[in-house]
Amino acid sequence: MIRITHHRAKCIGCGYCIEVAPYRWLMNKKDGKTDLISAKGKKEIYTLVVADDEFENNKEAAELCPVKIIRVEKV
Repeated sequence: MIRITHHRAKCIGCGYCIEVAPYRWLMNKKDGKTDLISAKGKKEIYTLVVADDEFENNKEAAELCPVKIIRVEKV
């Protein structure tokens, strides 16, 4: 399993995460920031635990993020 953490408050809406993992990320039309699909959040920090098969794409999303607000780790 892997845990994805997204610090949404600092998101600039560049969309790189959506490009590499569109099944997990979605642009929010209200504020132009991305949402981590199915994640639970508290104080604008969202987390989600998913299967290992999502690791590579989401790790790439974290690496491409210009503000470095996505963290992906094996749990």
